[in-house]
Amino acid sequence: MTTNPIAQRIYRRDRNVVLIGLAGVILVAVTYTIFATREMLRVSELQAAANAFVLVCTINFNDPFVWSDYLALFAMWVVMQIAMMSPTAVPMTLAFTKMDRYKTPERAPWKGTIVFFGAYVIVWIIYSAIAALVQWWLHAQALITPTGVAASPYVGGAILIGAGLFQFSSIKENCLNHCRSPLAYMMNQWEDGLLGALRMGLKHGAYCVGCCWVLMLVLFVAGVMNLLWMAVITAFVLIEKLAPGGDKFGKVIGVGFIAWGVVMMIL
Repeated sequence: MTTNPIAQRIYRRDRNVVLIGLAGVILVAVTYTIFATREMLRVSELQAAANAFVLVCTINFNDPFVWSDYLALFAMWVVMQIAMMSPTAVPMTLAFTKMDRYKTPERAPWKGTIVFFGAYVIVWIIYSAIAALVQWWLHAQALITPTGVAASPYVGGAILIGAGLFQFSSIKENCLNHCRSPLAYMMNQWEDGLLGALRMGLKHGAYCVGCCWVLMLVLFVAGVMNLLWMAVITAFVLIEKLAPGGDKFGKVIGVGFIAWGVVMMIL
């Protein structure tokens, strides 16, 4: 947008501030997730979800639906999604910061960036609310265990095959295309003002959820609080969004999920 040395210095400063802020958010979420997972492993299986994230609230899936229990489960999903998805949002957030500085040089760029990233997180919070309800329902139907693992190979296989097929869908392709081109997204979707930043963040969050929501369901096979698989899925999303040929890599992963699901059902 500009090769002016002063402008470049200002952008580097803005970028560093944003990176430090995002790193802080990710560090807190990851630290809490690790702590919560250790708590879950420490307690008995029936009490695992109880101490996973909200230690003062007991989740008992065998009881009728209780709002306090649901909110504890919802909190688990929110922190988990922030830990997993925030790293994948860094390139888009930096692209917004750069464009915002160019478009509105008189305004402190962190204001728009906070609104943009906050809107992105809001969309994942909505997804977390739905995912928590899905987990509750699956457990009520005895389809998953209290720790969020598929209770039978047929359930696990169906989830994996569904996740694999989704990798080849037009919805996946369209959403991934928006996520893989941060600068193009900013140039085509730009809206001025803080309200514009809010709208852009919500749109980006929607594309991100549209791209990745089925991948998150694989955690119902590996375990909702399986740290290794959380890291693996985050790596999958990062490669899909950032690496050259990431879209093709996503299809390879899709084939792998389908094969895994078929084998799980057969064996």
